[in-house]
Amino acid sequence: MNSMDRPDSLLGTYGLTDARDRLLSADAPLAELQERCGGDLPGMLAIPELLGLVQQARAMGLRIARTFSAFDGDAEVSGFARIHPLGSAQGGGCEVLVENWQRSPLTPPSPRDFAERLDAIDRATAEVSARLDARQRLQVLSARAPDAAALQAAALAAPGRVWSELVELTGIAHQQPLHWRLIDGATCRFDGSLRQWRARLIPLGAEAQNPAGFELLLIADEPLAESALAAAAHDASDTSPARLVGTALTPVLRQPVARIIANAETIRARLAGPLRDEYSDYAGTIASAGQHLAAMLDDLADLEVVETPGFATAQEPVDLADAAMRAAGILGVRAQNRETVLVVEGERGKAIATAEFRRVLQILINLIGNAIAYAPAASTVTITALAASEGRVAVTVADEGPGVTPDQAMRIFEKFERLGRDTDGGKDKGSGLGLYISRCLAEAMAGSLTVGAAPGGGALFTLELPSV
Repeated sequence: MNSMDRPDSLLGTYGLTDARDRLLSADAPLAELQERCGGDLPGMLAIPELLGLVQQARAMGLRIARTFSAFDGDAEVSGFARIHPLGSAQGGGCEVLVENWQRSPLTPPSPRDFAERLDAIDRATAEVSARLDARQRLQVLSARAPDAAALQAAALAAPGRVWSELVELTGIAHQQPLHWRLIDGATCRFDGSLRQWRARLIPLGAEAQNPAGFELLLIADEPLAESALAAAAHDASDTSPARLVGTALTPVLRQPVARIIANAETIRARLAGPLRDEYSDYAGTIASAGQHLAAMLDDLADLEVVETPGFATAQEPVDLADAAMRAAGILGVRAQNRETVLVVEGERGKAIATAEFRRVLQILINLIGNAIAYAPAASTVTITALAASEGRVAVTVADEGPGVTPDQAMRIFEKFERLGRDTDGGKDKGSGLGLYISRCLAEAMAGSLTVGAAPGGGALFTLELPSV
């Protein structure tokens, strides 16, 4: 048995590098780790965790002493590294001494943690997402893939249908809806797409055995063919610069951005093996940036739609209390992450607007999402549906944040206006288009969107629409 295979062995190991960070010589444990990481002896130091310390010590000309850990292919190796940079007279490299060298079996993540990581990756790669009620009936469906446009249109034309009626489940001929566990992971196809898709059903609510609803994800088994992407890019007859991003570039960019997010989430969640915390954090930053870019693409596509001459919305009865409850349900996980309580007030059937349900839901998701992001953590966001005046109904969103000044209220709905509203330590999280688009949608439905002061402080956004 060699030193690398001894369980719980406590050893010290020594190595020597040159000015080009090549490992010239090493004791057996370090030499074996070098080989397991794909390096040679002598050869470029192939252990990323040690290489970073060596480069840092050599660049600063200072000794470094700190803990380190690495993955050797089968187990985790850890110890306390002391890096001593040598002068040019001694070759300009570093002496590497690792004390308390230990090799430990990997601790697998708990089933719950592993499932949550897989859910996060599936959310990042899904090109179709939807919210279902407890009976698997569609509440809202959003498609990001060009070949899923027909599916989205079918869902909008028949709200409340069981989602599986809109697709063809592969190898499942039983009457729908089946128990969700029997469908989770099933493959399916639908009109307009030549690709095969995998369905994920993620239960919502505190009781997994009796879910309050479901998050539906459809993940394609392969990227959309380049020819299909090119066709989507050239599909628009208007090639003016104003339509360039929404019509031409958005379908092309959306999928590679989704892949970047998925790969970054895989690295962040350490599904490919152990990783130092700082590298996991870097991957999380990449994933967040990718999600920000994906959101901006959505905003730019919506901007093109609302600014198209002659843009109009459908006219249908919309229960504002029902729309508020659905929007709050969609954003429930985001609110929980910030310990924010979403309170929906208003009785179903008392505030019925003449509008387009999908656009009302889009506005509410934007308003509630902003309230969650900009109000203090562990606060309350209140959504209220009510009769505003004769012939008008409204839904309001009130938060407990800093509110907006009269000057800000005049500018907050302008295009690309953010008013310095940042979150997460000042990191920019928005495009400054959400409220502009929301007001355009409200006005397209013969309504209005305004902002004022909420009782007790905070911002109060009011969406007012004509009643039935």
